[in-house]
Amino acid sequence: MAGIFEIAEAGEKAYFFKLTAPDGTVVAVSPLFNTIKGAAAGITAVRENAATGLIVDKSRTRKKPPIGTAAARSATPLTGARLAPS
Repeated sequence: MAGIFEIAEAGEKAYFFKLTAPDGTVVAVSPLFNTIKGAAAGITAVRENAATGLIVDKSRTRKKPPIGTAAARSATPLTGARLAPS
């Protein structure tokens, strides 16, 4: 079973969507939209781009080599992932 997108209200004139996994885990929550159409367009954008999206690791857990070194110029990508330039 695929995940479920759910549009909900946040106040009187704001909407958001959330993506829930089949086991009920909330995977993603959108920013607020002014209209339901805007929230639906956001869902469409996620559907179109999620499978082709790049992974950018901006965590602080990896030690970064000093700027200007050969290691800094040839970053090692995560296994199985395509990284976008940051």
